[in-house]
Amino acid sequence: MALKCLLVDDEPLAHTVLETYMTNIHFLQLAGKCYNAMEAINFLHQNEVDLMFLDIQMPTLTGLEMLKTLSKPPAVILTTAYSEFALESYEFGVIDYLLKPIRFERFLKAVNKVALQDLPAPAEVVLVVKADGITHKLLPANISHIEAYGNFVKIYVAEKFLVVADTMTDIHTRLPTFVRVHKSFLLNPDFLSAMEGNRLFLKEGIELPLGLSYKQSAMEKLWK
Repeated sequence: MALKCLLVDDEPLAHTVLETYMTNIHFLQLAGKCYNAMEAINFLHQNEVDLMFLDIQMPTLTGLEMLKTLSKPPAVILTTAYSEFALESYEFGVIDYLLKPIRFERFLKAVNKVALQDLPAPAEVVLVVKADGITHKLLPANISHIEAYGNFVKIYVAEKFLVVADTMTDIHTRLPTFVRVHKSFLLNPDFLSAMEGNRLFLKEGIELPLGLSYKQSAMEKLWK
């Protein structure tokens, strides 16, 4: 869902710059443009706004003075040519403070703060498997490695293993962060401790082989 944005600045050039930046970001939607604080206050009373780009130095009423009048302001990113207001501005709970001339990279960083703050925390990923008739929910972070075992796989967790009726290909699809280091082994990169020749050493003192056909791909992923 796009964030509805209001531009508030007494300089037309500032509007042009921000509008141009916004056209490159799909989650930003221009809701309105105002050239002074009173226009902006009236606009906010009549329209729904998620994010306001607010200039500080404006005639009649400054951006900070305007914020003092709002009981429930939208998310605010301040834009100004003057750095001396930075400390004071954060007392208003603003998202960010952009100094003119505003670079696109800095603009994007600021709006990402707004876009990400309302997202729900990602659900914790688990691997659900059945071993010996019992269903287990495993955290990938606790799995050190996985070994092919005939028509089964061994999933190693906390120095123990579960024998699961599954294939290495299917398990790798469900655990994309793991690295195929051998036709018979998948490795959790977080458990890798050292490497010597074609041998990989895990933190628990476990040694795994590094297959020649997997070596180049594995090295790029393990040591990036």
